[in-house]
This record gives sequence, C-alpha cells and structure tokens, in this order.
Amino acid sequence: MIFQHFIPQSLPFNLLSLLVLLSSTALVTAEDFDCHNVLTGGLKWDLTLLKGSHTVTRTRESPPTTMVDELRFNLCKNPKQMHGVPDDEQCQTGTRACLRKINKKPELSDRVIAVIPVASTSAFEPEYSQLDSPKGLSLTFRGAPYPTLSDDPQSINFSLFCADDADPKAEPTFVSYENGTVRVDWSTPAACGLPDDQPPSQTPPQTPPEEDDDTPTDEGGEESDTKPATRGSGLGFFFLVLLLAFAAYLALGAYYNYSTYGARGVDLIPHRDFWREVPYMLQDVVSHLCSTVRPQRSTRGGYIAV
Repeated sequence: MIFQHFIPQSLPFNLLSLLVLLSSTALVTAEDFDCHNVLTGGLKWDLTLLKGSHTVTRTRESPPTTMVDELRFNLCKNPKQMHGVPDDEQCQTGTRACLRKINKKPELSDRVIAVIPVASTSAFEPEYSQLDSPKGLSLTFRGAPYPTLSDDPQSINFSLFCADDADPKAEPTFVSYENGTVRVDWSTPAACGLPDDQPPSQTPPQTPPEEDDDTPTDEGGEESDTKPATRGSGLGFFFLVLLLAFAAYLALGAYYNYSTYGARGVDLIPHRDFWREVPYMLQDVVSHLCSTVRPQRSTRGGYIAV
C-alpha cells in the first residue's frame, strides 16, 4: 500500500528532474562552446584569434544576372544584426552563421532571394575532430531545417588548416554549399593544436580585440593620422590670421587716408612710400648676401713676391 502510494508521488518528480537535466544539457551544448579551449584527440586549440564577425562571398555567373552567396558568421558568439538591412533580408537573432543568396543585375537593385540560417543556437550541436593531412581542426555547427517545414537540416563545416606562416588576419575561403552544408577552408596559425598537457606559455600571443559591427576596422590608426592633420591645420590658421590682419591694415589705412586727406587711387595705400621702397630693400639684402657668400678675389694679379 505504501509502495503504491509512493510511485504516483515520485514519478512526476523524476520526470521533471529528467526534463530539467535534458534542457540544461542542451543549453550547455548550444551556448557554452569555448573558443579558448577546444579539446579533441589529445590536442587543444585556442580559436580566440579567429573571433569576430567575418563575411566571405562566392560569385556564380548566371547570365543575364549574377548570383552572390554571402556568408556571415562568428565562431565564438552570435554576430549582431546588420544595420540598414531589413529584418526579412537577414537572419534573426540567435544565428551563428547566416547565408544570403543575392541576385544582381546591372542597372537594377540587388534582390535577396534566400536567407538561410546554416548555424543557429537552437540546433547548434558543435562537433570537432582532428585533421591529419594537412594538420588542423574540423569544426561543424548545425542549424534548423530550411525551409522551415522541410526535413533538410542546415550545417556549416570549417576546415581549419595549420599554417604557422599564414597571416593571422587572413580571411577564410567559401568553398561550397551543397545538400544544406556550407564548407569553409581557413589557413591560420590558430589551427595548430598543442598537446593537452602542455602548460600555457608565459606570454600568450596577443589576439586582436573583437570589433563591434558598428566600429570601423581602421579605428586603431586614427590617432596617428590625426596628429599631422592637427599640425597642418595650425599652420594654415596662422597664415589665415596673418592674411586677415594684412587685409584689415590695408582697409583701415585706406579709409584713414580717404577720410583725412581725401586721397584717391594709389594714394589710398597706407605708408605708400615704404611699400614702394620694399623691392629695392629686398634687392639690397640679396646683393649683400651674395657678396658675403661669394669668395673674395686677390688684388695682386696673381704675382708672388720674391
């Protein structure tokens, strides 16, 4: 009797606990992908060098139009919404990788004909494995079916190839989109795994700060470009003030000569005699400088006393 009473009371509690456990597991799988510490095959990778929003495209000619596949993604977190783009022409919030198909035709506006969330938080399920030849890391994110009522789940596969001599800022390559799977190749130093038991280096490589979608990429160089512009504008301001002062001198002097002496024409120029002598004074200064620099010749005619 006691056992029969215990089962109905404990069964709902057990089911509730199981549902909470499953939901928390799905949440960890979707949200807690750690770019800083990816472990597989006895190796570990730090992918924080690759963080930030990236956009890669591929173009396919289909006369009289051109099809552009635009892939926008962020390995470490969901990218922000694009400003100035209608909501129905971009993936919704919670998308890790978004594929847009854009139809272009000369003299006509671009048409977005498909918006595909190839990786989304709701169906993330990251999978990664070690690549042997060439060495690197294979990383796969998953998305919901597209179209929504179909049975074709979407996914994106990153083949990260170890390249110590590659540019850390090199962009990935859009390889293909077939059967609902986007394939991207990326040669980067971040794809070179380290042994799992190797301690971190004392001076870890500096990773570039993640840029906001609204921040220009060249913001870091703004200070160096501003200083020369400031010096140039200060020099220009000095000459502008000097020119305005000279113009005021001429205007006030001309008004004084006109109102006091009734001067006309050239006689309006203030201190006219001084300005008339300026060219001759400059000529004397130049002649004096030339005579100073010019070597003096001997007046003895070249004979040497015996």
